[in-house]
Order: sequence, then structure tokens, then C-alpha cells
Amino acid sequence: MNCSISGEVPEDPVVSKKSGLLFEKRLIETHIADYGKCPITGEPLTLDDLVPIKTGKIVKPRPVQAASIPGMLGMFQNEWDGLMLSNFALEQQLHTARQELSHALYQHDAACRVIARLKKERDEARSLLATAERPFPVSANAIPANVSGLSNGKRAAEDDEMAHGGKKMHPGITSAIISELTDCNAALSQQRKKRQISTTLAPVESIEAYTQISSHPFHKTNKPGIISLDILYSKDLIATGGIDMNAVIFDRPSGQILSTLSGHSKKVTSVKFVAQGESLLTSSADKTVRVWQGSEDGNYNCKHILRDHTAEVQAVTVHATNNYFVTASLDGTWCFYDLSSGTCLTQVADTSGSSEGYTSAAFHPDGLIIGTGTTDALVKIWDVKNQSNVAKFDGHTGSVTAISFSENGYFLATAAHDGVKLWDLRKLKNFRNFAPYDSETPTNSVEFDHSGSYLAVAGSDIRIYQVANVKSEWNCIKTFPDLSGTGKVTCVKFGPDSKYIAVGSMDRNLRIFGQPSEDTPTES
Repeated sequence: MNCSISGEVPEDPVVSKKSGLLFEKRLIETHIADYGKCPITGEPLTLDDLVPIKTGKIVKPRPVQAASIPGMLGMFQNEWDGLMLSNFALEQQLHTARQELSHALYQHDAACRVIARLKKERDEARSLLATAERPFPVSANAIPANVSGLSNGKRAAEDDEMAHGGKKMHPGITSAIISELTDCNAALSQQRKKRQISTTLAPVESIEAYTQISSHPFHKTNKPGIISLDILYSKDLIATGGIDMNAVIFDRPSGQILSTLSGHSKKVTSVKFVAQGESLLTSSADKTVRVWQGSEDGNYNCKHILRDHTAEVQAVTVHATNNYFVTASLDGTWCFYDLSSGTCLTQVADTSGSSEGYTSAAFHPDGLIIGTGTTDALVKIWDVKNQSNVAKFDGHTGSVTAISFSENGYFLATAAHDGVKLWDLRKLKNFRNFAPYDSETPTNSVEFDHSGSYLAVAGSDIRIYQVANVKSEWNCIKTFPDLSGTGKVTCVKFGPDSKYIAVGSMDRNLRIFGQPSEDTPTES
């Protein structure tokens, strides 16, 4: 007789008192321990209901299939098929589990994005509410005349903060200002027609021999990175703006730091000297622009804090009259300011309905047009007199990181993730492209020298091109490696007469490339 569970002849048989069925002892005891009932009839069953049966030694008969080789092969085939079916079922279960996990991860990611967007909207709403509840600005007449700001911006003038605390109506660019800009444009255009390259300009042979002559650590080590610089040619001063929220003014001939300007609460995105006077402009990711005024003791006081933008201020550029300047922001507007009073005369947004922000800006050398680069890879040319968009250049990939007009008045160079494009302003067309780096390396800076004879391009290294005309080839005359080790050169500027080249990278050092000489300041 066979076991009612396994169907095989039992080695240790027992029989149920209730049902009379025969079982293998170990199998029925395990089943009773798990379920407490008969596996065949379903009636309650205990170990006391089992009666062992005494039998002689049982010799199990050999299965019929195992009596021959074909039968054994059939058994093996059946076992193999069962194994494959089981494996297929497991793979299907694994695939289903992966799909469910992937769906859950996508849902989690989407939820995180929605939460981040809602938090951003909440913060913006709170900011707007705080602005709306801010008290009306105090009249300038109520501020004591003997109150002044302290050097290096350690304490900003309270009167300036109050004056710019609330929203103000912009007076606009008056006819007198437009007349001033037009007269400046006429004078500069006339001079440009008679312009001759200075005899003291560094020749190509000199630039080919340039090497690093000094390196100066300025900014903090915990937040390294110089992301903007400018040079005051009349005094050979260099200003740098860093991720550490400071701007540094450096006297290159003496190799000494004149002043460190503190006050911004986020990185300094752009620095610009005013060619006449002792003023420096700094813009920041904290949405503000600061006007710094130099003093006789060499320090710089924070004269104005400008709060007209609602997002990061990415660029600042000074008009040729040195009386006005423009700022460009990620909020999609650019502002035209009077330098002496710090008044925003007008704030201009693109009326075409586009929502991109501005990442770079530069005045044309003659001062009547301004170029802006956007986050949507567009270059826009504006007429300053009526604040209208007169031209758009497209073709770049990624945000336009830098803009530079040539001193000849009709070349414009723009930089973005895909390299550098050169535009002819007379025909409003792109006539040459440079793609010096691979697809993963953006071009961070492009700069014509003051004479319009050389063009510097910066990304993972620094390349100097000799300027030619529209049809001629622009030759790369020198390549400087990025000695910071970061692979990210962020800004480059030619010194007076291109006698040296100042370079900022994502470390804390300002590097000077030029020809070594006896009066060259030693490395700091």
C-alpha cells in the first residue's frame, strides 16, 4: 500500500483511526503539527489518532521508467523542463518587481520635484509679501548729513538701504541724458575712424613668449573660485570677484592687495571699474549691486546698495561717459543707472513675452547699443535711447556666458557651452565659430583686448587669437594651460597694451601671464 500523501510505499507506516488512511509517519506528523487536521478528509486529527503498523522490511520497487535508458532520459527531460519552467517563473517575478520598483522611484522623484517647486513658490510669495509690507522709504532730507559708510563695506550706509528699500517709480532716460549719450557716440565714432594701433601694443612675437610670471592667492580657501575680474588701465589695478562673497582690489605693479570689499551675502558675479574716478561696481547672486567709492587712504566705502532686481544679478557694464551703467539679471530685466546718485532710471524687460534671464551684458564702445546674453542661448542687441530690442542672434547651445565688443565697433564675440561665435554687426550675421573644447567643456569667457587686435578665449585653458577681418583666418597664436588644476578658467582680461594677461580660475589664485622682467613682482 502507498502513502496517501506521497503516493510512495511508506518506510514507517501509520494509519488514521478516524479515516483508516495510510500515511508515512514523518509526513503526517509534520502536517498535523502545521495544520492539525487530516490532509485528505480535512477532519481534525491529532498524533493520538495515529496507529503505527508493524511490517517487514520493505523493498521499494524500482520505477518502471528507471528500468531502461530511454525511461531514465525521459525522467531527466521532465525534471529539466520543470526546472526551466520554474526559472522562467522566477524571471517573470523579478521583472515585475523591477517594474514596480522603477514606478515607485519615478513617483518619488516626481513628488520631490513638486515639493521643491511648491517650496520655491512659497518662498517667492513670502518675499513678495515682505516687500509689500516694507515701510515707505524715508526721505533723504530726514537723514543726518554727517552719517557716512565705513571702509570695505563692513557696515553699509543705513540711509542707502532705506532709500532703496521699497519699490520706486523709475524716472526714465531723459532727453538730456539721451543728448549726452548721442554726443559721446558721435565723438567716439569720429575718433574711431582716425584710430591707429598704439605703437606700444605688445606684438604677436611677445605674446607667443608669454608665460606665468606671478600667482596671487586672494580669496578664502573654504569657498575657492574667482569668477569675475576687471582692470583699471590708468592705475594698473585689478579687481576680482569670488565665490567667497568678497571682491579684492590688487595693485599689480607693487603686488599688494589694496582692499578687500565685504558686504555681499552670496558670490560676486561681476566687477567693473569706472574708468574715471575711484569707483568700483560689484554685482552678486544676492540680487543686489553695490557701488564702492575709493578714498584717500586706499579703502573703498559702500556708497550705494541697489535692490531693483528680483533674481541673481549676473553682469554689470559701464557706459563710455563713465556716468551711467547697466546691470543684467536672471529676472529677465536690465536696469540703466545713474552712477553718481545710484538711481535706476529705467528697468527694461523683453516685451515679446519670453521668460529667459540675462547671463551677460556689455556696452558697445560707442555707447548707444548694448548686448545681452540669455539663458536660452540668445544674444539680444538693444537700442539704449528707446530701450528697444533691435536684433537677435541665435545659434548657441546653452546660456551665453560672456559678450565682448571689439574696439573697431563692428565685431561682437559671444561665448556659450558650444564655444565662441563672431558676429558682424554691419550685416547682423555670424561669420566665424571657434569650438576649442570638447562637448562637455563650456567656454566661460571671451574678451577682445583694448585695441581690438587680440581675442582671448577661456574654458579648460586660455587661447589667444589674432584678430583678422571677416574673410581672413583668425590664427591661434598662443595657448596657456590652466595651472589651477581645476580645469575651469572662468575669466580672462588683457592688461594695458596687452603687456600681460590676467586669468581667474576656480581656485583662489589670480594668475598673471606675460614676459618676465626685472621689475616683475614676485609670486605671492
